[in-house]
Amino acid sequence: MIGAVALPAARDLTRPSLRRELSGAVADLGVLIPIAVALIVKNGLSPTAVLLPAGVLYVAAARVYRLPIPVQPLKALGAIAIAKGLGVDEIAAASLLIGAIFLGLGATGLVDLAARAFPRPLIRGVQLTVGLLFLKIAWGLVAHPPKSFSEHALAPSWAVPLGALVVALVLVFRRRPITLVLVAVGVLVALRVAGGEIRLGPSHISLPSLHGATFWTALTVLVLPQLPLSFANSCLATADAARVYFGDAARQVRPGRLASTLGAANLLSGAIGGMPVCHGAGGLTAHVAFGARTWRAPLAIGATLIALALGVGVGLAAFLAAFPLTVLAGLLATAGLLHIWLIRDLRRVRDLALALAVGVTGFELNLLWGLALGLTAYWLPLFVGRIVRGRAVELTEKMVQAPSRLP
Repeated sequence: MIGAVALPAARDLTRPSLRRELSGAVADLGVLIPIAVALIVKNGLSPTAVLLPAGVLYVAAARVYRLPIPVQPLKALGAIAIAKGLGVDEIAAASLLIGAIFLGLGATGLVDLAARAFPRPLIRGVQLTVGLLFLKIAWGLVAHPPKSFSEHALAPSWAVPLGALVVALVLVFRRRPITLVLVAVGVLVALRVAGGEIRLGPSHISLPSLHGATFWTALTVLVLPQLPLSFANSCLATADAARVYFGDAARQVRPGRLASTLGAANLLSGAIGGMPVCHGAGGLTAHVAFGARTWRAPLAIGATLIALALGVGVGLAAFLAAFPLTVLAGLLATAGLLHIWLIRDLRRVRDLALALAVGVTGFELNLLWGLALGLTAYWLPLFVGRIVRGRAVELTEKMVQAPSRLP
């Protein structure tokens, strides 16, 4: 299986190490921190409200799945909200809508039913899209630093080679707790740059003000672009990646169950005006690649996020904005490369071509178009072939049953 090719250590499930669990626990911060900081700095979300839902979902994932199931911000929703400068109310309304939709889809079994229409080449295409997006985000972090980090960001001439160095170090020392070392260095740098003082206590949380117009804006601007990505990546691709890495141990990681847990977490997020969250196949690759094997990894990072949200949330914005982008970009790029590597288990040229078409289309346009292309390319020839074979059988039967005209 591809897990044995791409991630040799991922099958070593019998000897989990606490050191490696902790190393894997922090491996997906490259996605979480940049979006969280932007939502805090640009959109005005409370740091405590941003980190708390992510921490709670991580702890719930540890309890429900007993595996290192990841938690990430809703990437498309977050990117649009940041680009348009939307406020707490619109983001909260979107989180509530996402929560209700996915909780309903998970409870009714519709996600599991729909998952049957998505064969492995399509799932690999979705994972390819996510891997490419990770690489794009990583490049943006070092080459074009977000405004939220601009005060402390290095010039691209320094940041790009340092980010590449981080990728090289992570790949070379992947079997060692390299991510723990890098994150520890990042924390020390952030503390020094931010002034070395951390204020204690949670930041203020105010309940969102929700109206019909707010929900309409959230639905049309934020929710609809996010739905295909959440369905394909958070539910289908994450369940598939879990089976690749953990085999039978991942039998509880079903698309419908993932929809239910992310749905419930988003209801909490929307209620307190926090960051919308999800699961993600790329995050699972990051956790597993750097040592996570059990529930201990999500429990560790979840408890840490909850402690930060409640213990130092009031002073967290300045600290997170000072975290080195080179570390975040390096972790994110490495996870992207390893996630793209999942495509290696496609042996037939037709399957590989279909996955590449879905992945590139999803990356260049959006995942909805990629999925539409993939579903059409996979199922239409089978449907047409079945009709043609059915007509051929029918004609054959008529010929056999027809009375002979011979004298």
